[in-house]
Amino acid sequence: MALRKSSRSRFVRARRGPVNDINVAPFVDVMLVLVVIFMIAAPLLTVGVPIDLPEATVGPINQEREPLVITVDKEGRIYLQDAEIEQTVLVPRLIAVSETNNDVRVFVRGDRDINYGRVMEVMGLVNQAGFAKVALIAENPPVGTTQQ
Repeated sequence: MALRKSSRSRFVRARRGPVNDINVAPFVDVMLVLVVIFMIAAPLLTVGVPIDLPEATVGPINQEREPLVITVDKEGRIYLQDAEIEQTVLVPRLIAVSETNNDVRVFVRGDRDINYGRVMEVMGLVNQAGFAKVALIAENPPVGTTQQ
């Protein structure tokens, strides 16, 4: 950059016209803030249908493949993963999603306030679809409480 001496004896820049470069520093700052926001928000988005799970004293199940999750909320509506589904199309949809691989593990989540018979009805439909690995999901009790 050329500097020239002005009449006031200070150095000033020689005028060359408008700057054609884009300042990317603000763009990078905004992107880093968005990355941090998504890193914080992503774990909060894992639960699909909000239900009140019953408590159980068993440990978590470790598994390498993503299981199918069927949820029955307190109104008795059925959800496959996060999408609401009618009971009449549950069996064909399970077969289509599993790609005829009946070795896939299916988890059934039932709200604490739902009738036990409704949960068993859904488990029967899963069994009717040919799935043998069906499990119920429950919530761990708070630390320090005992089950009777």
